[in-house]
Amino acid sequence: MSLAHNHHHEAHGNLTARAAIASVTMALFLLALKVYAAAETGSVALLGSLADTGFDVLASLLTLFSVRYAAMPADDDHRFGHGKAEALSALMQVVLITVSAIFIGWRAVERLGSGESTAHPEYGIGVSVIAIVATLALLAYQRHVVKQTGSVAIHADHVHYQSDLLLNGAVIIAIVLDTMLRVKGADPVFGIGIALWLLWGASKAARMALDQLLDREWPEEKRQRFLEVAMRHPELKGIHDMRTRSSGVHDFCQFHVWVNPAMTVLEAHKIMDEVEEELMREFPGVEVLIHTDPEGHKDEKGYIPSETIEHHDDGHAHD
Repeated sequence: MSLAHNHHHEAHGNLTARAAIASVTMALFLLALKVYAAAETGSVALLGSLADTGFDVLASLLTLFSVRYAAMPADDDHRFGHGKAEALSALMQVVLITVSAIFIGWRAVERLGSGESTAHPEYGIGVSVIAIVATLALLAYQRHVVKQTGSVAIHADHVHYQSDLLLNGAVIIAIVLDTMLRVKGADPVFGIGIALWLLWGASKAARMALDQLLDREWPEEKRQRFLEVAMRHPELKGIHDMRTRSSGVHDFCQFHVWVNPAMTVLEAHKIMDEVEEELMREFPGVEVLIHTDPEGHKDEKGYIPSETIEHHDDGHAHD
């Protein structure tokens, strides 16, 4: 693995670790505020927000550990690196979010039956406004990190904090309706809505994590762009048997290429180096494995992308 490749993943590891530390710090700050406000108001919506923040602390700590572990370089026992630790972390966050949603929903239903009212609405509203401002700042930073790294662990954390915006806004509306406009049952009804929103966000994060754990192929647009860059080299006669996967912030791609059968091993090796260099410019950090075949050779179960054929009409009948 090249020094540039290692530097790329080290930089991404540092970014994801800083995002996780920011998440932990904010969650601890909001937890302290909401403990006080929930005790003073008795609001079930705010209690749901408090429970969610408590799970945020656990989830953010888990994210911090996972992104640090995932950023570790490959070793003799983990030759493909440690990137899937991020997907495992995301799945564990999904479990925490789901438990949080069930607790909130149960408490809301219980509150609907009791007819309790919310006290000291100013505390709940004030804390929720502070939480919204802090969460907006964190989300902006997380978006930057996800865009730079593609981290699924930070993305799962991002999804959770996106739900926090709605959650804190719902708390404000619920408290206003319950205490100022005297709309009976508004607070627990909003609590149930928050629980359903959390479950929806958890399902999205779960799908992303499972895609990595099950080695799902890259999105079709990314695969097409990768093929186009590879086929820029004039000596390549075609590409087949392309396979892709992602592990944390690490991308992997392997494929076979057709070259002139009269080429020497040295000539083919030089061409593969040039192809890899071009791919690394367009897809920094991707780990590429290329197998050379004489032009026209097909493995028994080979897959030849149709988009490759459009780049090169060599007169052969392709499957």
